[in-house]
Amino acid sequence: IIESTPPGARFAVGVAEDADVGSNSLQSYELETNAYFAVEVKDRQDGSKFAELVLCHSLDRESEPSLRLVLTAQDGGDPPRTGTAQLWINVTDANDNPPVFAQERYRVSLREDTAPGSTVLNVSASDADAGTNAHISYGFGETPAKVLQKFLVDVESGTITLKEALDFEDTTGYTLLVEASDGGGLVAHCEVEVEVLDVNDNVPEITILSLSSPVPEDAPVGTVVALLKVNDADSGENGQVSCELSGEAPLSIVASPGGSYKVLVLAKALDREEAAFHELVLRAMDGGDPARTGTARIRVTVLDVNDNAPVFKQAEYTVRVPEDVPVGSVLVTVTATDADEGLNGEVKYS
Repeated sequence: IIESTPPGARFAVGVAEDADVGSNSLQSYELETNAYFAVEVKDRQDGSKFAELVLCHSLDRESEPSLRLVLTAQDGGDPPRTGTAQLWINVTDANDNPPVFAQERYRVSLREDTAPGSTVLNVSASDADAGTNAHISYGFGETPAKVLQKFLVDVESGTITLKEALDFEDTTGYTLLVEASDGGGLVAHCEVEVEVLDVNDNVPEITILSLSSPVPEDAPVGTVVALLKVNDADSGENGQVSCELSGEAPLSIVASPGGSYKVLVLAKALDREEAAFHELVLRAMDGGDPARTGTARIRVTVLDVNDNAPVFKQAEYTVRVPEDVPVGSVLVTVTATDADEGLNGEVKYS
């Protein structure tokens, strides 16, 4: 009998035979006490009596897959005589149980450098039915195409694997809707939350927003020379960046309150005559382990200022001249130089 049979259904169980006649013949049937069935006695036209099994309460194969009941037939003699038969009732399965996941929500964390093909996790569902009604197949429910590009679920095992590489900077997490379907068409769902963990896979980037070059050599200490933006796409310590300068440049770094902007300022006075330009390397290092470093090269030219007076090659020249030297004769050549450049370094005599 299938377990979905409604109460009130009747089943013939045959006729008991009694060779006696009259009151000594078969008079009644009696069924062993149970929670599901009762017996009713029916009369045939020839006067014989037969039994019908009546279903009183719904069956449930999952709780009681079979029943063994004793049916007793009794005659009307004195003393009465009885005969028995065993009823073996097999309850066949109906697809009355949907699949049930072991968890309604699964959570898993994956590093963003997890290799494609790696197992994410295994979801598991069970079904209390039997046969094809209990055979479960897995798949994704209503899921965005972006998610389907990243993950794959095995139809038979429920194993979820990674199809494409993850990128924390693109997406920090995914929600997958997984469904389990049994052979009778009943479906259950669960959610899988995938957290993407950041890996220090991005090098700090240095962007030069503005650069003042050349810089007058008489610029005061503290003059802003350059404005830089330093950025690291990673998060947490992987995205925390510290900067340092290398080289002989008379510059120093001043961080803005937000931390992402850096200002290069003059740390000491310039002297073009000592150095006409300065080349330096700015290094940005993040807090990852191992750390990643980004660099930027900056060249600052020093603009000349007329801060040097001409200097004679000699402070004093002594010339002995005969008194009959002709007018227009060259007596001596004096030489002066100026450390400045351009017009500031051109020397005139008087």
